[in-house]
Amino acid sequence: MKVGSSNALQILLLIGGLSLIPAMLFTVTGFTRILIVLGFIRSAIGLQGSPPNQVLVGIALFLTLFVMSPTISAIKKDAWVPLEKHQIQMSTAITRAEEPLREFMFRQVGANDLSLFVSMSHIKTPQTRAQVPTYVLIPAFIMSELKTAFQIGFLIFLPFLIIDLIVASTLTSVGMVMLPPTFISMPFKVLLFVLVDGWDLITHSLVASFH
Repeated sequence: MKVGSSNALQILLLIGGLSLIPAMLFTVTGFTRILIVLGFIRSAIGLQGSPPNQVLVGIALFLTLFVMSPTISAIKKDAWVPLEKHQIQMSTAITRAEEPLREFMFRQVGANDLSLFVSMSHIKTPQTRAQVPTYVLIPAFIMSELKTAFQIGFLIFLPFLIIDLIVASTLTSVGMVMLPPTFISMPFKVLLFVLVDGWDLITHSLVASFH
């Protein structure tokens, strides 16, 4: 009876852990930055429901896989393949898989964000990257990703905001104050985005921001 209860508890913990894996992967990859920037684009243009959330998530997911492909390849080579061939233990595989992810996060994390979480964790000031615990690195990386995403989003908003201001001032000058400016400006913003090949520019900028 005790053995059965122990197995049931292990299965329950395993299922719970599996449900957390997507969230954990999204927080240690570039998914957060990419999805937020895509959301900024939709809001800046004024298209509240297009592209739909499912499409944005799908685009963000595959762009994340593209950005993370070197890291994924390193994890597969150093951890997954040896584990599959029973050359290493699970604990060793986890340690090896952690290293490429840490390297990726260190390239993206800001020094100020890392210092903030090091100070809040009340640990001894690390002298090398290896001395930075992963539980400190991950939240610092997330904060850096949010900061970077909002910086990119601000730059995206600027040209569309200028269009809104021009349209609003034009409508006011001709006395059409009852007509919502967004009703007129949205087609111009869509046209501008299409003419400058916006999706290609945004995709290129997002991918380049990780290098």
